[in-house]
Amino acid sequence: ILNYDIMARFRRRTCIILLLFILFICSIMMALKTLRPDRAGFGDPFGLGLLPELQQRTVLLDSKQSSLNRAQGDTVTRVNNLHSIAVHTMKASISSVKKLEEELSSPNYNFHIFYYTWYGNPQFDGKYIHWNHPLLPHWDPKIANNYPKGRHNPPEDIGANFYPELGSYSSKDPTVIEAHMKQMRSASTGVIVLSWYPPGMADENGEPTDDLVPVVLDYAHKYNLKVTFHIEPYKDRDDRSMYHNVKYIIDRYGSHPAFYRHKTSTGRLLPMFYVYDSYVTIPEIWANLLTVSGSQSIRNTPYDALFIALLVEERHKHDIHRSGFDGMYTYFATNGFSYGSSHHNWASLKAFCDSNNLMFIPSVGPGYIDTSIRPWNNHNTRNRVNGKYYETAFSAALLVRPEIISITSFNEWHEGTQIEKAVPKRTGQVVYLDYKPHKPNVYLELTQKWSEKYRKEQEQWLM
Repeated sequence: ILNYDIMARFRRRTCIILLLFILFICSIMMALKTLRPDRAGFGDPFGLGLLPELQQRTVLLDSKQSSLNRAQGDTVTRVNNLHSIAVHTMKASISSVKKLEEELSSPNYNFHIFYYTWYGNPQFDGKYIHWNHPLLPHWDPKIANNYPKGRHNPPEDIGANFYPELGSYSSKDPTVIEAHMKQMRSASTGVIVLSWYPPGMADENGEPTDDLVPVVLDYAHKYNLKVTFHIEPYKDRDDRSMYHNVKYIIDRYGSHPAFYRHKTSTGRLLPMFYVYDSYVTIPEIWANLLTVSGSQSIRNTPYDALFIALLVEERHKHDIHRSGFDGMYTYFATNGFSYGSSHHNWASLKAFCDSNNLMFIPSVGPGYIDTSIRPWNNHNTRNRVNGKYYETAFSAALLVRPEIISITSFNEWHEGTQIEKAVPKRTGQVVYLDYKPHKPNVYLELTQKWSEKYRKEQEQWLM
């Protein structure tokens, strides 16, 4: 009887302990189920699934950082030498960059991104530049009469359909340049394609920016990025002036560690120049510069480089080949706008380039809208569809296995192709578009995602 009581008590105690243990395990499992990941994934290419609460938290953190950047900018308002400011700022934050290097994705030097430094504000430039862009009239006066005229009035009313998280910034502001470099690096891009006019020249709505190039190079180097040049269609651009300007760029900036050189299939390291609106100059003029027998030939000289022409119409591919260019890019972010920007034509363009020893560089973009400056141009608008449009463009680009992919753009705000952080804003009669329901850096994250995907697929192409 005594043994029976002992055994019964033992079994009861064992059952109680076992029950408590099961309850403990169940509580642990329930607790784990309620936890959220610190960084939401994107899922498949056409579903972004970012968590709203993470979005709100990131917006708060980003806005605090933005406020900090603006406060830092106030301290350098009266300083005239931008280059010395940049050097001083970089020395002060060298340790933070080393920490960032560990956190950020490695740069992908096969991802090139178009970058514009033509923006200005009263604090740094004495006036607004480009943010006050005029409304451009339609070429048909009958159509033009149906649309508003005038120009934008910053900072509340800017020449863009989206609004930058950094506000109506100046491209001369060192804190803005650094923020841009950090964003481009976080997107795992590697090469900045810098819009460039010769010294003393600018687009019709801007002012000369060549003096800013050393600062851009310094900050790019800080984030292990490279810089190449997007030569704009300046006045009287021809073979002679191009030779002079290429020589100027290489002599002045070619020794900087951030100056981009591309390794060719023959092992040569050559600078690269994108030439916007190259088709407005006849092939015979380009051939003077870009063919070995040309009268102004740059080939086999210390200033030889890779020259990439803009392809708009299908016939341009033959002109590009005849001109002596080394490759072609498509630039426009509007699928269907031109032959070159239409995704379904990329395979045939790549085949043409392969058969003629040319580089094919497709340009992908997150969408397009320029009705803030061309109010009559609704038909060329391409909705971002919460990132799907951008991912579709990347998918189309990867299908043709290009050596380089270019991105239109980091900050061409006038045409709504930017992947720079944008925020919701409503002011008076103006309601700006935004990236909701996603956070301000969603297009940077998408770029980083596709950069990694490109790297993995490229490894398979090369095998």
